Amino acid sequence: MVAFKIASLWLTLALIAGCGVSATPAQSGLPVTDACFVAGSGSVPVVLEVASTPEQRQVGLMGRTELPANHGMLFEYGEEREPGNGFWMYRTLIPLDIAFLDREGTIRNIRAMVPCSASQGTNCPIYPAGVHYWSAVEMNAGFFLANGIDVGDRLVLDKEKCPAED
Repeated sequence: MVAFKIASLWLTLALIAGCGVSATPAQSGLPVTDACFVAGSGSVPVVLEVASTPEQRQVGLMGRTELPANHGMLFEYGEEREPGNGFWMYRTLIPLDIAFLDREGTIRNIRAMVPCSASQGTNCPIYPAGVHYWSAVEMNAGFFLANGIDVGDRLVLDKEKCPAED
């Protein structure tokens, strides 16, 4: 009976892997919001998982082997964060770009971050914001550049308030 259960588990995992599902699923229970970045080049729709608790923010996008195009994670804080505060890529497997936003959702800084393969987090670099911020958005590496999104552009969390796409 135990052998049957183990075989069933392996078969299920093989089927999931065959369907192209990420080996590390999204954090369960995270809210997801449709939003957009508004830039000089127009409106860019995005789908963001929202991490608003310390535990959710600590896990972030760790362990993901992929992130769909125009998908990312919004890290929300209840207070302004200092410029020396930042993010690290411990146990993060994909390269990411991060935008640090002020209270109104205006981008104040964008940084590129590379995965850290160190076995201990203390051996991974920290990417400080360099500016005061209230929230941050992680997207696939190159997202901001490819979409003409830069410092001074903004994130709109209410999809109804997003300008029509060009």
